[in-house]
Amino acid sequence: MHVVVLGAGYAGLSLVRRLESRLPPAVDVTLVNDGAEHVLIHEAHRAIRRPALADAISVSIPDVLDRTEFVNARVDSVEFDAGRAVLDDGEALSWDYGAVCLGSETEYYGIEGLREHATPMKSLADAATIREGFRSVREAGGRAVVGGAGLSGVQVAGELTALAREEEFAVPEEVEVVLLERFDGVAPNFPANFRRAVHDELLERDVDVRTGTAVERVGPERVVTEEGELRYDQLIWTGGITGPAAADGNRPTVRADLRAADRTLALGDAARIVDADGEPVPASASAAIREAKTAAENLSRLVEADRSESVEAFRPRLSQYRFDVPGWIVSIGEGTVAQVGSTVLRGSAAKAAKASVGAGYLTSIGAARNAGSLAEEELR
Repeated sequence: MHVVVLGAGYAGLSLVRRLESRLPPAVDVTLVNDGAEHVLIHEAHRAIRRPALADAISVSIPDVLDRTEFVNARVDSVEFDAGRAVLDDGEALSWDYGAVCLGSETEYYGIEGLREHATPMKSLADAATIREGFRSVREAGGRAVVGGAGLSGVQVAGELTALAREEEFAVPEEVEVVLLERFDGVAPNFPANFRRAVHDELLERDVDVRTGTAVERVGPERVVTEEGELRYDQLIWTGGITGPAAADGNRPTVRADLRAADRTLALGDAARIVDADGEPVPASASAAIREAKTAAENLSRLVEADRSESVEAFRPRLSQYRFDVPGWIVSIGEGTVAQVGSTVLRGSAAKAAKASVGAGYLTSIGAARNAGSLAEEELR
């Protein structure tokens, strides 16, 4: 029997690590990923200001696998119902049971000129591009515009204002960082007290926050909004996500058992998940890691049922994912905001919480050395 996991992001790698201990040795497990490194994407924005951090947040995938076959390849297409994927070399890969964990891509919403003129923030390569582009903004005293005030946009804006203040640049007061959001507040999908704390932290970090401002079209030097034109020297876009190209940009809606088809699960950002309470699950690293636990339980039960020597076939009872995370954390330059339960933290307490979460996750996937390095960087 063959179990295949497509994608080694938070959902995919967490899932494989659990399957290695849950599935019988006779079951083959294959992990496919475009690249041999797992990157903590929720920390990638920090490489804009501290490129050396890339080492701490990059994990060699083969090094943390015990018995899984790793295939370094891009997935070109996925057939959920057929249980089949086609890789970039033309090879077709089929499975008895599989999980699609291919993450998401940047959504440009068909806004004229946006894709051509904006840099996304989805990888360490994007972080390097943003850092290089901001160099001329800092040196000449210009304006960087960040579109989208979800957590990714908030973090990028915070890193840019912090970078502008570094001693090697003489005119930080002439550098502007503008954060645009079409909804009425920053971090619009999060609790009200968390949103307020994030907004206050952004203002304290000298980010020009403009909410209720939708981007209509983009030119080489101008963003056109409902409020008028806004000149920019650098444009970064973090305004939304769409499904992976291998799924034609689709994010299938799946119920709490995470099944997108009879023998294929979908989780993480690659799917729109409705949990056991009928509530939509926000796309986030925290949710993806917890979804992997439910997916591992369900795949194990399905495999066990298929391997059963019982004369009577049975349908195993599958676990239902319920969205329940202990809180939220976001870094904004040198500042951090954390919500733990109903309590919102800022400053050193929030930074310590962030260090604990990042190190804990790295330890859970077998990257203890990275965990130590990241904790040291967080608390520096």
